[in-house]
Amino acid sequence: MAEEIIKEADEEKAGWNEAFSYIETLVCIAVILILTVVIGVSAIKMIDRAKETKCYKEIESFKMALEEYYTDCGVFPSNEQGLWALWEKPVLYPVPGGWDGPYLDSEVPKDPWGYEYHYKVPGTNNLPYEIFSYGSDGEKGGDGIKGDIYSWKRR
Repeated sequence: MAEEIIKEADEEKAGWNEAFSYIETLVCIAVILILTVVIGVSAIKMIDRAKETKCYKEIESFKMALEEYYTDCGVFPSNEQGLWALWEKPVLYPVPGGWDGPYLDSEVPKDPWGYEYHYKVPGTNNLPYEIFSYGSDGEKGGDGIKGDIYSWKRR
């Protein structure tokens, strides 16, 4: 008798379609889309934060190279010579006599958003120089990722 009940149950299962229903499929797709959006937004924020960090680190390396340049030459590069004076000996006045560069490991890079770094002598707040990036929008001012990054400002 028990064998007959099991046999009948097996026969009933054999007729069942064991695929997902339309609603179950839509729910699964909706959950996957929500997770994708949440992870995508988080990844974009992390990428923006990484670019900002890279910009700060590059400005710090320029600062160290400028200090070494100053030690060798007795002056900082002029506005016209700019940061390129750290990579190749300037030919514009005043040509430094003690230049012993290059002071960087490679050519002067663009900022993480593809814009040139800005260099100004003398700098703001009575500093000898100032290095800055206008951020992701390439324009002065802004907040957050569009904000300006200066050599004299801390995060």
